[in-house]
Amino acid sequence: MDRLYKCSLAAALLCGAVPAFAADTMDAAADAAAAGPDIVITGERVPYGVKVISSATKTNTDIKNVPQALTIVSSAQIGDQQLRSIGDLLLFVPGASYNSGEGNRDTLVLRGNSSTADFFVDGVRDDVQYFRDFYNVDRVEVLKGPNAMIFGRGGGGGVLNRVLKKPSFTVARGVTLAGDRWGGRRVSTDLDQPLSETVGLRLNGVYENSDSFRRHVDLKRYGINPTAALLAGPDTRIDLGYEYFHDRRTADRGVPANGDEPIRGFTRTFFGDPDKSFARANVNLATLAIEHRFAEGLTLKNRMMFGDYDKFYQNIFPASFSAATGQVALSGYNNRNDRRNLFSQTDLVWENRLAGVDQTLLVGFEVGRERSRNKRMTASFTGSNTVPVADPTVDANVIFAPSATDADNRVRATVAALYVQDQIRPVKWLEIVAGLRFDSFKVDVDDFRTNGGEFSRRDHLWSPRLGVVLKPSDDLSIYASYSRSYLPQSGDQFSGLTSITEALKPERFDNYEVGAKLQLPGGLLATAALYQLDRTNTRATDPLNPANTVLTGTQRSRGLELGLERSITSRWLISAGYTLQKAEITKTTAAAPEGRAVPLVPRHSFSLWNRYDFNKTIGAGLGVIARSKSYTSISNAVKLPGYARVDAALYYRLPFGVEAQVNVENLLGAHYFPTANSDNNISPGAPRTVKATVGYRF
Repeated sequence: MDRLYKCSLAAALLCGAVPAFAADTMDAAADAAAAGPDIVITGERVPYGVKVISSATKTNTDIKNVPQALTIVSSAQIGDQQLRSIGDLLLFVPGASYNSGEGNRDTLVLRGNSSTADFFVDGVRDDVQYFRDFYNVDRVEVLKGPNAMIFGRGGGGGVLNRVLKKPSFTVARGVTLAGDRWGGRRVSTDLDQPLSETVGLRLNGVYENSDSFRRHVDLKRYGINPTAALLAGPDTRIDLGYEYFHDRRTADRGVPANGDEPIRGFTRTFFGDPDKSFARANVNLATLAIEHRFAEGLTLKNRMMFGDYDKFYQNIFPASFSAATGQVALSGYNNRNDRRNLFSQTDLVWENRLAGVDQTLLVGFEVGRERSRNKRMTASFTGSNTVPVADPTVDANVIFAPSATDADNRVRATVAALYVQDQIRPVKWLEIVAGLRFDSFKVDVDDFRTNGGEFSRRDHLWSPRLGVVLKPSDDLSIYASYSRSYLPQSGDQFSGLTSITEALKPERFDNYEVGAKLQLPGGLLATAALYQLDRTNTRATDPLNPANTVLTGTQRSRGLELGLERSITSRWLISAGYTLQKAEITKTTAAAPEGRAVPLVPRHSFSLWNRYDFNKTIGAGLGVIARSKSYTSISNAVKLPGYARVDAALYYRLPFGVEAQVNVENLLGAHYFPTANSDNNISPGAPRTVKATVGYRF
């Protein structure tokens, strides 16, 4: 029996490992960070979710008054479930899925639209391809539907925004150790210390060196994030932060398909060469935020972020499997992606009453610059590139060299945007949210390939938003909304700009949505949303002249999303969701004919997590994930079977500030495949996994 099975809860510190338990006092401190030094923190647990956010409107707005569907996953819930990745978290978000991202990056799928770039940190773009960690996260916000009015280009299906922890001007210190049965080892720390009534410091750090249930797969990552806050008078706050994060892991692309389903019996087997398959990312982020409140309800905010990202990945992976011969064909390549980002956002918010009408007016602008260097090389096998399925883990003899189609370019992207939004409240039961954003977005690509060249395109993008919120009572809101986003034809990562695409207009996303949000007794928030999302201006081959590309392809996503979050009682916390959705190609594109289903979009998906505290010492958690079948790619040739997974947890508060918990994922040992990157890169789900965590607060 595995070592962690033999260990008692009290001995978990000796069993090998390390990080993140949900800290109630520290979570409460983080939520209160913007409120100043006169915050009193109690020992009560912080509910899941939050009541007010600023990311959806750039103003402090009650979630009930935001005319769109969104899901908030707090650090308390992340710790209670021991969520370790964006992919794990998205399984508990209605309307969301994730792509395995070739085993080297986060890729989210929202309302049938896949993206590697719709990631943000405190509302600022963080669009580089790497795996993100939760060690310094206060909460994760998933906002559904087009969000260009707030976030700019992209975001067709929605965006994911990480809100980082900041000094709270209260003392809250903790260290957490965690480990699991597969050799996971992790330690994290959160030190929040005021130096005076006007100066506060916070330090978050993590170190992880872990193995996986997949043989030959491991990761090593570490990060440190010091932040400082200065209260320059009663009306001004300055936050300064820096993060260094390193992630090095095996690039695991999973298993191939056997016919129209994933191959069975190889849950732990690595297909390819694990020693030559790895992803490495080094991230440096520096942030500066200034907020000043003037008289008469006027607030000026500025946030700047500089990001230096160095990324390299390489992989030898399964390209196909023949059941007739029992052979797996391998392929491989490597890719360098380095980027430097600089963004500045300035917002002026005016809460006022004009002509007897309450309103919150937002006027702002954003400027930004991104510079990237991309170079890809293809693997050539000096021997055979096929291996027997009975022994597919190899030491491949390969040479990496550029092919004619491999990317080799330098990209420069610049953006200048202006936006205005008004939240109008003519009567108590009605609120109107109307906004418009203009982006001037320019991309320049230097293609260094033999037949390359210099390509450039500037797009002028108008992104409107309109929402009407009816409030029959203080606890109920009913809304209808429309929003639009654009994605330039250069793609998520810009390198798709060619002599053909530089002449094409951006793709367009139009979202129509109605919904309701109900605040139930005890703090529980129930939500419902019904939406239609149309993606147009998608590339297709001209049927009259196959040499031409036309923008006639379309995709449509329709769905119903239901959610529950926060608390049923002071002892019972819950996060649950159900989605009924369908996403398909409605007019032939360059990728697929009309009628094809969009991949990684199950018709039905359900998730539930709840924690119940029996008393101040002992608590328990129980969760379920259930998803119907979906397709691995737009080919619709391979299906991911439907599955259900049950999770559980026990929590125990020991004396002297010590907390311990044990999580069991996949309690019933389901054999399942949660996601894929293509028809032959399919990710197996982990077998029953036990995680032990011990935290100490001082």
